[in-house]
This record gives sequence, C-alpha cells and structure tokens, in this order.
Amino acid sequence: MAEDRTLLWGRTPAWWAGLLILASTLARLWFIASGQVELVQDEAQYWDWSRTLQLSYFTKPPLIAYLIRFSTALLGTSDFAVRLPAVAGSCAVQAALYLGLAKGFGRPRLGLAALVAANGMLLFMVSGVLMTTDNPLLVFWTAALFLLHAALRRRPGTGLLVALALAVALGCLAKYMMLAIVPVALMAMLLLRRAGLLAPGAAGRVLAALAVGSVLGLAPVVLWNVQHGWVGYRHVATLAGVQGKAAETFLRLDRLPEYLGGQVGLVTPWWLAFMLWGGVRAWRLAWRGGEQGSVPGLAGLDRGQAAVLAVGFWPLWLGMLLWSLHAKIQPNWPAVSYAAGAVLAGAAFLDLVGRRGLGQIKVWAWPALSLCIFLVAHGHDWLPLPYRAEIPVPFRAEPVVVENPAVRLKGWSHLGAEVERLRMTAFADPAKVFVFANNYDLTAALAFHTPGRPRTYCVNVGRRYNQYDLWPGPQDRLGWDAVYVRQKFKQAIEPQVDELFARTVQLHFQTLHEGRPARQFTIYLCYGFKGPWPKGLGTGY
Repeated sequence: MAEDRTLLWGRTPAWWAGLLILASTLARLWFIASGQVELVQDEAQYWDWSRTLQLSYFTKPPLIAYLIRFSTALLGTSDFAVRLPAVAGSCAVQAALYLGLAKGFGRPRLGLAALVAANGMLLFMVSGVLMTTDNPLLVFWTAALFLLHAALRRRPGTGLLVALALAVALGCLAKYMMLAIVPVALMAMLLLRRAGLLAPGAAGRVLAALAVGSVLGLAPVVLWNVQHGWVGYRHVATLAGVQGKAAETFLRLDRLPEYLGGQVGLVTPWWLAFMLWGGVRAWRLAWRGGEQGSVPGLAGLDRGQAAVLAVGFWPLWLGMLLWSLHAKIQPNWPAVSYAAGAVLAGAAFLDLVGRRGLGQIKVWAWPALSLCIFLVAHGHDWLPLPYRAEIPVPFRAEPVVVENPAVRLKGWSHLGAEVERLRMTAFADPAKVFVFANNYDLTAALAFHTPGRPRTYCVNVGRRYNQYDLWPGPQDRLGWDAVYVRQKFKQAIEPQVDELFARTVQLHFQTLHEGRPARQFTIYLCYGFKGPWPKGLGTGY
C-alpha cells in the first residue's frame, strides 16, 4: 500500500517523528527534575552497586552500574543524575525504532505509528524515567532486531556483523534476557529460508556474530560467577522455577490471571489488542505470504520483514505466558517482545486508519487516551489523588484500605532525614552508629536517601540471599550502636536481631511527601552491638 499523503503526518513522517521524540524526551527530563518520584529501591540498589564497580552482580550483569557511575561522575550524585541515562536510553530506543523502520524497512509512516504506540504504553513510560536494566536492554535489543533483519536479507558485510555483535554484547551486559536473540535469529532464519528470502551465506555469518557478541558480553559475568560460586545463575534459575521450591510444582493456574493483568496494565488494553491483532496478521503474512495490498496497514511489510517482527514478538510473549503456569513471572520480563510488539501495534493501528467509512474521531481516540495517560503519569503529583483511602464495605466492620500505587515511590527522603536525626540525637556518639535493614531494597534506599549516603548493611535472618551478603558486614563495629529499619508498622523486633544488641527501642514512623502521608516504617534504636553478624541463614537465591 502506498504511503498516505492526504494527511500532514503522512506527508512528513520524519518531521513528526522527530517532534515526538523531542517532546517525549523533554517531558521525561522535566519529570526526573521535578522530584515527583524519589529514587526508588531498585534504582537505589543499582546506584549502590555503582559505588563498588565489579564484573557483575548478584541479580544482574554490570552495565547499569557503569552507566550510573558515568552519569554521577559527570553531574554529582542526585536523583536526576542517576536517572539521566534512562532518559537517554528512551530517546535511543525511539530513534532505533524509527530509523529501523524508515531506513531499514522503508516504512517511515509505520515508524511514526510505532513511536505513537510505544509512547502510549506504560512499560515504555516507566523505563524512560526510572533507571532499570530494562532500559539499556531495550536499546540494544531493538538495534539488534533491525540489524538481524538487514544481515539475513542480504549477504552481510563486516561492518554490519560487527554492529550486530556489539549490540548483542552490550545487551548481555545489560540483562541476561538478551540471549533470547539467538533463538529469535534461528526462527527468523527458518521462516526466511522457507520463503526463499534468506540471503546465501548469511546464516553462518550471522550465527558467528551472535556467538562472538554473546561470548564478549557474558565473559565478565561468567568470570565473576566463577569467583562467587555461580550465585548469579543460581538466582536466575530460582526465579525461573528450575530450582528451589518453585521447581517442586510443575503446573500452577493461580498465577496466570496475575500475569495477564500485569501485561494489560503495562501495555494498556487497546495497544495490547492492536499488538495481538497485528501479530496474528504478521505471522500469517510470514508463513503464507500474500499479495501486496491484501492486508491494509501491514501490506507495506514484505514477507521477510513480517517474519522478523513475528518471531521477535510471539515466541517470547507466548513463552512467558506459558511459563507463568509454572513460576511467578514478573510483568516486565517479556519487555523485549514489546519492541517488535510496538511495531505490530502501529501496523494494526494504520490498518484501522486505512479502513473506509470509519470516523477519524473514533480512530484517534486511542492515541488521545494514551496521551492522557502519558500526561497523568508524568504529572500525577499535581492531581488531587489521595495516597491512601478507606472505603466502607457493606457487612464488614472495618473499611478496606486502598493504597495509591505511587505511595511506594514516595517518602524516602523523609525516612532518610529521620534516620539521620535519630543518629545525631538518640546516641551518645553519632560517629559510631551504623544503619541496616532486613532486605536489599530498603537497605539500598537508606544508603541513598540518608544524608551523607553512608554504607548500609542488610541483615540476613531467613530471607533470600542478595548482593549485600557478598559484601562485608559490620563485624568490625563491636560496641557500636545502630539504627535498624523495617517496612510497615511491626509489633516486635526479630529475636535474631534483638540478640545482636544489648538493648533495642522501637519507634513507628509515618513518612510524608509534599505534606501527604506516604510509606510507613518501624525504626529500632539499637544499643551496644555484640555480634556476630548473621551469616548463612538465607532461605535460597
């Protein structure tokens, strides 16, 4: 189908794409500078990693720590500096999407539609402002997907193969999920060969580039794991349900609704529907072929392009869906499938635009609704939404407490200020007071948000192992005092922690953000550390 030039955005898609990338990037820069959401626990953990650079870490490869270290070295340590690489990564993902479609596929209008779809998905909104491992992963996965298409459709030159290997290597340094590009490539080769579109000699050269990239990216990770008892891979195996308690039960149906609900929330119901619709048509075109013009919106994609997009989406998306019947799958795990998914959603949207007799107001309702969500997500602090509300329920004595999801992202600096105030006022010698918590995320949040950014510790009295268990504890601080923090209001301190000190005092603390109640914590003033610091009490990886 020829490009529609009856509309301004159809005549100049590159101009509109550039404007959309610029506007969304400026909005994200404004958001991370506005202070609406303080650095959250996972971001704080990655920042804490950046203070101790290593070849890898307990749960993730090392790239995110090095990106944060580079940014904070340039700008100083702040929420803005930690998150700036996320904004840069979001801009890079959008550029890769548009250039891959406009230059690589020859479909600039589809490139613009893919940007509209991506910016309307909560997954891309969140990964564009919070510094998580999904951000750099999406950058290199998106680039690798389009490079893979180019390399398989024509006999690739050295430059293209080097670029593909580099994208795979950097992606592996961002997150283990990058390795899924290898089976995606194999399936793409099979489909292209079936259609007679695989370039002669391309398969072997591409597989060699993928192998080189994977080895380069995983080499430091493997070396670190050899030095640390393979804890990183044990952690991944536990999360995937191939070892530990999750491996004991093969089939569980109770987690499927939660997983599907997470996908609907992250992608939004309408873009997920567009994505699945476009995915079905792309697979049909890749498998059976078709005459140009037979599938409006998708007709501009040739069979080989549809094949790469189909295998970039369906195997990963369906694989995670099926695996949720066995193990608990986090909503963001299929994130890489949504790079191709955004393109498929954009193609399905163009199909809808191209249908005759359908009012344009109905067509544009979905991007308009996405824009509303984008504005709310980036300016929610200005909305009169309660952080916590009590809703009366018939035939129930106590009301149901409903918490605004944004609560978990707020109040951290207030907690840090309170911990510092207690350190300075509740102890005889503030210089001999250390801070600790009982889980990694709270430990990291305390490290970042407590004034002076002290080294904090994570006590293990029966939780999963984490990165802090690999770092030194406060064994050399015998006789010191401490501030111990737990999430939510608790009734009593754990006996194992109480035994570590001569005496403890319990306090409940309600944090505030912009004058409104946020998270609740229990703080213990601990006097006279007796030791020893607990070791080996973890319940798994």
